[in-house]
Formats: sequence, C-alpha cells, structure tokens
Amino acid sequence: MLKTNRDKLVIQSVMGEIAHPPRSGAYRVNNQGQPLVLPGVGGIVYNVKIGDSAFGWEGDHIEPGVSIKNTEAKYNEALNTISCVGNEAKVVSGDASGAIGYVSGTHGGIEHVMVQFQDKDLEKMVIGDKIQIKACGQGLKFLDYPEVKCLNLSDELLEKWEITEKDSALHVPVCATVPAYLMGSGVGSSSMHSGDYDIMTSDDAAMEEFGIGKLRLGDLVMIIDHDTRYGVAYRKGYVSVGVIVHSDCIQSGHGPGVCMLLTGKAEHIKPVIDDGANIGTLLLKK
Repeated sequence: MLKTNRDKLVIQSVMGEIAHPPRSGAYRVNNQGQPLVLPGVGGIVYNVKIGDSAFGWEGDHIEPGVSIKNTEAKYNEALNTISCVGNEAKVVSGDASGAIGYVSGTHGGIEHVMVQFQDKDLEKMVIGDKIQIKACGQGLKFLDYPEVKCLNLSDELLEKWEITEKDSALHVPVCATVPAYLMGSGVGSSSMHSGDYDIMTSDDAAMEEFGIGKLRLGDLVMIIDHDTRYGVAYRKGYVSVGVIVHSDCIQSGHGPGVCMLLTGKAEHIKPVIDDGANIGTLLLKK
C-alpha cells in the first residue's frame, strides 16, 4: 500500500453549469491550410466517450461527455483548479437531478471541466444544468517519494491505478510514452494544476513510431523529459504522467490534450506499458 497523506485532504464543493459550445467564425483552418466547418468544444457530447479513440472524429478538440464552466471567472478558476480526475460529480438541477458521474479532466484555454455520465442521464440533461463536484486531491503527496509531485489526481483514481513500488521507484501503468518534442499547445503554461497541453499529431511517421494514433480518450500516458511541477518545461531526466482529455485537433501545434497527474525525476517514476491503463476502465473497478 502506497503511503500518502490522503487522510489530510480536504473535500470541498465546486460547481459549474453545462456550457454551450462557443463559436467565433464558421471556419477553422487545419495544418494543411484547408478551411473546415466542424463541431468543437463544449456542450453535451452524446457519442464520444472515455474509452473511445481520440482520433477519426469529424470534430476539433472534442470534449467527451459533459463540459461545464462557472460563469463567474474567479469561481471558474476554482472549479478548474480544485477539481481532480476521478472526483464524484452530481447533477443538482433539471430533469437529471441526482445523476452521478466523475471528472475526466480539465481543458485549458476554454477552461472547461469535463464530466462523464451514463447515457440515460445524458438524455435528460440540458445546457445550463448545474453540476456539483466533491473536489478532492490537490495537495496529495506520496510520503515515501517527496520528489514525486501529484497534480489533479484524486484518491478515487489513485486507489485503482495499481501503481507499485520497486527499487525505490513508482512503477506506473500507462498506455504509451511520448517524446518531449511532440508536445505543443500549452507548453509554457505557468501551472499544470488545471488545464492540459497537447500532443502534436501533424507528423505521420512520429505518430506511427510512438503509437500515438492508437490512443483513446482517458488513456494514461507518460511524457519523457518534461517537468510539470511548476508549469511546463523541457527538463532532461524528468517525466510527466497524464490522461488524454480531448480528441485530436486539426490545427498546427495541437492534438489530443493531456491533463497532468504525476511528475518528477525519471529515476522515481517508471512506465509500465499496459493497454488497459485508461481511467474509464480503472474507475469502474470494484
């Protein structure tokens, strides 16, 4: 059993409303210079879910499930910062009141929190419905590994992740490893305690070499030589582990977004390649 400070973590309510998809102009230009009209972020997405491929959808930056936001800027910052992947979410208004789901990640730039619900509950929801989250996880620490920093990681997810200890390191199940040079939009962010940053997908050879095209929404991945303790930085000998939170993107410098969960020196965090390392699979475990 990993020793953590979970008994000291605070559980605090935060709330947002299902956000209407935004738009500024009809066209988006892809990395080949073609103008396209496609669905984007926000709203209730009925047919793109955690566990589905992150690729092939006729859309751009698609957020699976329900995207929520608080209309008050400072409250929305709290919603995005304090919510952690795996936290329980509950619908508290409208026909779907009482439905329970879980947080699957945060999306920077648009500043949305994504929440996953069962199909029967999605059908009862409308834009504007309020969703309250039992936010807990920021401040989580591994007591025997002070060099490893947790970000956006709930106790609910950690319990089921099956991280093991061996040779003074945490051995972490992930679906893939990603080289530093493939990370794009979001690099330079001042904090990874909310938001995400993207795996660039415009190079077909790199996609094939690292198995990027096989990634699913909710997959856990390790980024090599990136330090996300205090923002995002290339730093040799560090690694960062996160979850794929939105679909591939058509724009240059973009791709599937990764919300951070762990970061630290590579000597303390070792990848264990496991095709089942997906939050949708893990969080359903009894």
